[in-house]
Amino acid sequence: VQLQASGGGLVQAGGSLKLSCEASGTIFSIAYMGWYRQPPGKQRELVATFSSLTTGDVTDYADSVKGRFTISGDSAANAVYLQMNDLKPEDTAVYYCAAELWTNDYSGKHEYWGQGTLVTVSS
Repeated sequence: VQLQASGGGLVQAGGSLKLSCEASGTIFSIAYMGWYRQPPGKQRELVATFSSLTTGDVTDYADSVKGRFTISGDSAANAVYLQMNDLKPEDTAVYYCAAELWTNDYSGKHEYWGQGTLVTVSS
């Protein structure tokens, strides 16, 4: 299984970016897909998660991005997106896509990570 993230770049404060992540390979079912970030010199932190495993879409956000970021998913494409609005310099980080999924119906689920995409917000 591979996760391919894209959409990072340089943007001015107050601007917007949209990140995309697509999972490929042998996928039986996806428990969740999400985004984490690692600011310079800091630890990796959760940004947002998306799950459509249960009835209806379930999303969760870090307090620092609520109201500014929106996560969405496309189950048919095994993809997740992160629309980031009103970006702030403190949003500068490497953003990583993650997914927890099953590759078959007889063993447990595993977590996978993408390669990271850099988002830089200038003041």
